[in-house]
Amino acid sequence: MREVIKRITTIAMLTLAVIVNVHAQRTVISGWVTDERSGDEVPLARVTTDGNNTTVVTNDDGYFTLKSDEPISSITVSHLGYESQTVEVGGSSELRIRLKPSSFTLPEVVVWTGDPRELVMTAIQKIPENYSRQPELFNCFYREVGMKRSHYIYIAEGVLDMYKTSYMRGIGHDRVAIEKGRRLLSPKEGDTLGIKVAGGPVQPIQLDIVKNMDFLLNEESLDNYSLDLEPMDIIDGRLQYVVSLSPRRILLYPLYFGKLYIDRETLAFTRAELSLDMSDRKKASTYMLLHKPMGVSFKPKELTTLVDYKTQDGITRIHYVRNIFRFNCDWKRRLFSSSFTAFCEMVVTDRKAEATPVSGRDSFNQRDAFFDRMEYFLDADFWKAYNIIEPTERLDKAVGRILKRYGEK
Repeated sequence: MREVIKRITTIAMLTLAVIVNVHAQRTVISGWVTDERSGDEVPLARVTTDGNNTTVVTNDDGYFTLKSDEPISSITVSHLGYESQTVEVGGSSELRIRLKPSSFTLPEVVVWTGDPRELVMTAIQKIPENYSRQPELFNCFYREVGMKRSHYIYIAEGVLDMYKTSYMRGIGHDRVAIEKGRRLLSPKEGDTLGIKVAGGPVQPIQLDIVKNMDFLLNEESLDNYSLDLEPMDIIDGRLQYVVSLSPRRILLYPLYFGKLYIDRETLAFTRAELSLDMSDRKKASTYMLLHKPMGVSFKPKELTTLVDYKTQDGITRIHYVRNIFRFNCDWKRRLFSSSFTAFCEMVVTDRKAEATPVSGRDSFNQRDAFFDRMEYFLDADFWKAYNIIEPTERLDKAVGRILKRYGEK
């Protein structure tokens, strides 16, 4: 498959190449998404099969693979700030499409003249109308990586079941269970500091800001922020109000900078982009860090969060969550510090027909490290039957190098 992909990339002006293969009654579609004007890759573009719930996102290279047990007649590709594109698959082995940046003229009726806080509070009041009142069970793919500078220390990924109760309730009974997972640890000498993300797969539950209202969307929390109305944007062909937030108070814990996207017609929250305030490094360290070895100085650099929602049949549901942690560590008696990155992301790939609750015994603990629950893997076809976020070319090469080192031992 990689040889096929490399040949396709040589075709001039290619913006989305789709390869359709049917094997063992499964349809597999792979392709790239790029910007029509610049030719740049479009990461995190949403790719959905029409007529069912199967969804994936493109990786940072703009590449995706989508698998279905049913024939796929068309796919829809969408991204913030672009016009959604529907591609008819048909019998063609290759399709080409360019994602066009959105352009729209604001009708007079869409202008919000009130206080942006009033807009946010109205959207909060409409949560019962816009989100599921029934419990639901989702298939998800989760990936977590740790890096020292540009070197991958570990890679862990898994297929999850995520059970969510009604949005009329809190997150107390929402659960995540691991269906299948794997991990790979770099055997490179010099990786003296490991990274573990506590509760990795549970983060999408904790960061569902619409359901976990203690996190941000409540009057007490909003009092800590200044809210401003930004120029409107477009998601999935629908106009969005954009409300920016910034800290207006000094508290014992750090606050966030960010943006909230609110559907103009339904007033559903559709996206949240958040970045932790790093102006007080001590507060940020306390917020981000659970444990560090003796003799190591922790210096936080970045904590950014993206929460993306998808609307289908009038119901808005969580779709994609990403967290990026960046920090430096200094060892005593060493001249230079080392930079580290922990990156984790989860995408909902499907919705199951029956919302069977995940038992407490099978659920993942929010203080556990996902890496510790996985087994080492060496199987190249490990994800053959599953929808995943395709690894970037850089990550794919890193996996190959690590596997080679294992083979040399």
